[in-house]
Amino acid sequence: MLKQAGYATGITGKWGLAEPNTDGVPTRQGFDEWFGYLNQRRAHTYYPPYLWRNEEKMMFEANADGRQGRYSHDMFTKFALDFVRRHKAGPFFLYLPYTIPHAKYEIPSIKPYTDKPWPDNAKVHAAMITRMDADIGRMMALLKKLTIDEKTLVFFCSDNGAARRWDGIFDSSGPLRGHKTDLYEGGIRTPMIVRWPGRVPAGKTSDAVWYFADVLPTLADVARIEPPANIDGISVLPLLLGTPQKTDERFLYWEFPAGKFQQAVRWRHYKAIRLAPGQPLELYDLSKDISEQNNIASKRPDVIARIEKYLTTARTDSSNWPIKI
Repeated sequence: MLKQAGYATGITGKWGLAEPNTDGVPTRQGFDEWFGYLNQRRAHTYYPPYLWRNEEKMMFEANADGRQGRYSHDMFTKFALDFVRRHKAGPFFLYLPYTIPHAKYEIPSIKPYTDKPWPDNAKVHAAMITRMDADIGRMMALLKKLTIDEKTLVFFCSDNGAARRWDGIFDSSGPLRGHKTDLYEGGIRTPMIVRWPGRVPAGKTSDAVWYFADVLPTLADVARIEPPANIDGISVLPLLLGTPQKTDERFLYWEFPAGKFQQAVRWRHYKAIRLAPGQPLELYDLSKDISEQNNIASKRPDVIARIEKYLTTARTDSSNWPIKI
């Protein structure tokens, strides 16, 4: 959509939505330039024997036979900075799905955490985050150096909750229940930072609810182009610009098909979860119970009935992801 609107489009990091020579590779999905992992299982190593540059496999002799010569994250950062330099005249869209922090726990150096009284994986985890933060800092500094930072909209977020809670060390999930692969808040609630000087109010915090389906129509709104018809998301650009916007009157839906089939729905301040097909819904009032400890389903049969009715229309079966409900 953005490519058709005249944007130079680039992606580096983890794609994970295609195999080689299929319609799903990034360069066949609207990206002009692409560098990274196609198969996300291969993204579990940071010293890969090869990565994909557009549709060409780039081999790394320095990583052959288990050697650790070239760190993928550093290569992604180099690509990203170069992409921005080359397209500074704009408009451009850069998608930077970094893989850190993520297992395997591999990194060239665990500094400055070498002497911390933590498990080895915790030191690597912290060093990964510090490395990422530093590279995001390099990107922000580059935007300023190129004098395009004030007209560049930057989103920074996670794609899911923490894979490990690291309770007692980093407390990565805070008060939230669960972790990655759960549909409790610890698995799906993530923070987002948005920066657009002079447009997005600085230093402001919002508890407004939005989710990935809203990204496409929001970017379309920013680019002043029409989004596709019949999509679930809404533009939250007014919200980002500081205008009050109700985003929680609609139903938000999640499912997790791998292994056990889970479903979750948010409506207003209520959150419903079904842990397996045929099980009753659990219900939580997130305005009072962000940790999802007090199941109020028996106290609010009216809310349960409304969400159950919605769930009859919430999903469309897929031959690629067959689910027996």
